[in-house]
Amino acid sequence: MSNQHTPSQLSVNSLEGIRIGYGEDAHKLTEGKRLIVAGVYIPESPRGALAHSDGDVVLHALADALLSAFALGDIGQYFPPSDPQWRDMDSKDIVQAVKQLIAHKHGALHIINVAIVVTLDAPKLGKRRDALQASLISLLGLSKDAIGITFKTSEGLAPDHIQARVSLLVYAASTS
Repeated sequence: MSNQHTPSQLSVNSLEGIRIGYGEDAHKLTEGKRLIVAGVYIPESPRGALAHSDGDVVLHALADALLSAFALGDIGQYFPPSDPQWRDMDSKDIVQAVKQLIAHKHGALHIINVAIVVTLDAPKLGKRRDALQASLISLLGLSKDAIGITFKTSEGLAPDHIQARVSLLVYAASTS
């Protein structure tokens, strides 16, 4: 942000439009599906997410975090898995649609930063961090230092699933 303020300089008015969002998603892993994480195909995974769309837990959690920041529900309301038109949908399209919805209802959307935690026992995703960040940079228009990604395992508690948690800070410049 170009207008930097110290905490003592911040007022309620200067915080107007700033919101925090949180979302999470999880899918069972199954043979015969491709694993997509943050828009990136993970070819070394023999299993992918069992889902109606492409099963990208990071992008699903990101879309839910954006929706939660503006009290707009969750992606299941807009892209119900019972509707065949969303089958195999690219989750990047879900995020784009959510961004457009927010901009329409609340004005120009500015994502300040995103913090992501991905839980997956195997394969390890650490070597894919740069590719995942690059995908998110392209999708969100953020700089690399505004996208934090942490990888965890379930310590064997849930080896057949993948989960993502996303928190973000956003600003909507109201057009009204």
